[in-house]
Amino acid sequence: MAKGVKPRVKVPKTAAAGEAITIKTLISHKMESGQRKDGDGNVIPRSIINRFTADFNGTNVIDVTLEPAISTNPYFEFEAMVPEAGEFKFTWYDDDGSVYETAKKVAIG
Repeated sequence: MAKGVKPRVKVPKTAAAGEAITIKTLISHKMESGQRKDGDGNVIPRSIINRFTADFNGTNVIDVTLEPAISTNPYFEFEAMVPEAGEFKFTWYDDDGSVYETAKKVAIG
């Protein structure tokens, strides 16, 4: 994982079968536009999160394409149905080829 890039996710630990839960995600990422220059006048390469996905037990829940105007540290909040116990997998894709992943389990209670 690139220095300073840190995904954070908040998912309830338990849910009722069939319940819609709220998921909150944030990734700390400075989102370089490719238009700024460093102290020596060299262009800083573009590096933005260009896609975010979330899957539950292998089934896609959300797939978002991000455009260059996205803010630093992109935050997403969305609802997802939990039909059974399982695991959410969250993935962020960076222009520089980096992929950041984290997962959270949900129990039925």
